[in-house]
Amino acid sequence: MLKVGIIGATGYVGAELLRLLLNHPKVKVEAISSVSYEGEEISSIYKNFYGVTNLICENQEEVIKKCDVIFAALPHGLSEEIAEPVYKENKILIDLGADFRLENEDDYKIWYGKDYKYKDLHKESIYALPEFNRDKIKEYKIIANPGCYPTSIELALMPMLKNSLIDINNIICDSKSGATGAGRGLSLKSHYPELNENFAPYGIGAHRHTPEIEQCLSAIAEEKVQVTFTPHLLPINRGIISTIYCNPKENQKEKINLEEIHKLYSDFYKDEFFVNVLPLGDIASIKDVRYTNNCNISLHLNHRKDGFIIVSAIDNMVKGAAGQAIQNMNIVCGFNENEGIALVSPGH
Repeated sequence: MLKVGIIGATGYVGAELLRLLLNHPKVKVEAISSVSYEGEEISSIYKNFYGVTNLICENQEEVIKKCDVIFAALPHGLSEEIAEPVYKENKILIDLGADFRLENEDDYKIWYGKDYKYKDLHKESIYALPEFNRDKIKEYKIIANPGCYPTSIELALMPMLKNSLIDINNIICDSKSGATGAGRGLSLKSHYPELNENFAPYGIGAHRHTPEIEQCLSAIAEEKVQVTFTPHLLPINRGIISTIYCNPKENQKEKINLEEIHKLYSDFYKDEFFVNVLPLGDIASIKDVRYTNNCNISLHLNHRKDGFIIVSAIDNMVKGAAGQAIQNMNIVCGFNENEGIALVSPGH
C-alpha cells in the first residue's frame, strides 16, 4: 500500500482529501497534520470520521517522514517550505494551494504579493490538469493542482482553443461557487446572515485565479489568451458553475453549426472518464456533479446564433480540489486514473 499523508488536514479541502483517500484501494493514510489542532484526533474535529479512523493530527515533519506522497492543503505561501524537504527526500508533493501554479514569478508577485523562496523548485514542478497534460505529469514530483474556478473554465474551453475556433481576446467567464471555496476560516462574507438569501460577485477584476486561467488557456491555444473573469458567491455549500461567452473567429462566423461543435467536443472528450458533454438542449447544473470528480459541459448559442455560450459544472471540493489531486496522484503512481474517485452524484 502506498503511504500518503495530508498537511492541512483540518481545512475543508484537507478533510475532503481524507474522506476520499480512506476509500482508495491502493493507499493507506499514514499521517495527517494540522497547526491548529496538533495532538487531537481528526474524529473530534470532524464527527463524520468517528468509527472510521483514529488518526491524530501531528506536525508536518512527521507527515513528510512517514509518507511517500504528501498532499498540501494550505493557503498560498506555505507550500514552498514543504516542497523543499519533500523534494530532497525524493518523495511526491501534490500542492492544492497556489504556490506552484504560476510559471512566472512576476505574476506571483503581482497577484499574491510574494517572491519565490526556492526558485529552482519551480523548475521541477508542473501545472497538472490531467485532461491537458497527463503524459507530462508522470515525469514530475512537485504537482501543482489546478484551482477550482480555473478547472471548470479550462475544461470548457479546451476543445475550442485546440481547434482555433474562437476569438482569444474577449472571452468572458462568469463563475459561481459554493461557500466551501472560501475555506473554513471565518470571514464577513461567509457569515450566515451575509451569505444566506444573498448572491453577489466578488474580486471583480482582481481575482487571483485570473492569471492562472490565462496561463493555462494560452498554453492550450499556443498563443496569448485574455479573459474577463468574475466570480460570485452562492449561498450553497459546494459546487461551481461557470458560464462562458466567446465568439467565433472572423473567418468562422458564417460556419457556426452547434451540432458540429457538439460532435467536436464529444469526440475530444470521448476517452475522458470525468468529462461529460451533455446532449444538446440539456444544461449543466451543480446538483448533477455534487460529490463527484466529474465536469459536465453543455453547449449553446446566443439568440443571434453568432456567439457561443458554454456552461461547465464541477464540485469545487472534488474535481476543483481533492478529487483532482487524487486523480493526479493516480497518474504519477501508475494507478488507474479513476481509482478511488469513480463517484456518482446523489443528483439532488
